[in-house]
Amino acid sequence: MSRLHLTFLCEGSRLAGTLDTAPGQTGLLIVSGGNEVRSGAFSGQARFAAKIARAGFPVFRYDRRGIGDSEGANRGFRQAGADITAALSGFRAISPQIVRIVGFGNCDAASALMLAAGGGCDSLLLSNPWTIEDTDDTPPAGAIRRRYAAKLRNPRELVRLARGQVDFGKLARGLRKAATRMQGPNSLSQEMQAGLARFEGPARFLLATADRTAQAFLESWPIGDERISRCEGATHAYVEQDSSDWLVDQTLLALRS
Repeated sequence: MSRLHLTFLCEGSRLAGTLDTAPGQTGLLIVSGGNEVRSGAFSGQARFAAKIARAGFPVFRYDRRGIGDSEGANRGFRQAGADITAALSGFRAISPQIVRIVGFGNCDAASALMLAAGGGCDSLLLSNPWTIEDTDDTPPAGAIRRRYAAKLRNPRELVRLARGQVDFGKLARGLRKAATRMQGPNSLSQEMQAGLARFEGPARFLLATADRTAQAFLESWPIGDERISRCEGATHAYVEQDSSDWLVDQTLLALRS
């Protein structure tokens, strides 16, 4: 395995990419979430890419327009479809043996892949998709219910409540949200469902159960989607060793399918 740095064009802007080489005919395209550069937080995506490449699958990462080493204006994840398509073209050009590409995205990168109907990928791995539209900083209702249930089983928390050592305003807001029932998908979730419906290849959802983004996704997504796999106790970036190993295993499973 070797690591190559290159550039490619997207609607006149020069974008930066990184290829972890491998001989496999199936490749992994990593779409970065948020305004994160292609190496990921604390180089997490770079390490992830190296593990996949050592297993025999080439991996391509890139900075979308206006992020990191790439030119152009940052248009956000909703307008990232052209960047994904350009990255796929660059990936295929530098790895001509590839016949199939799996697109992977975490957080709003997963949302971007759905909104773009896969952007030209053959298969999708959609991790903790971002479906949050409002500015409410309280956790999803399901997460609040689980947290309060745990607190009620904890004698120390009951003592704090009895002594008035809690923020009653925050408690009231949380209880109101915990008491709400899911109102169905919001407009972003509906757009993502529509985009995914246009995608003709296989797709799988990977959810970290301790992640608020994943919890919010479950509350806005149709119940009973059989494409969902859960990593119990994992946080958003799968930084725990068991969670990291699970993510690699799930990715290799998709690449080998």
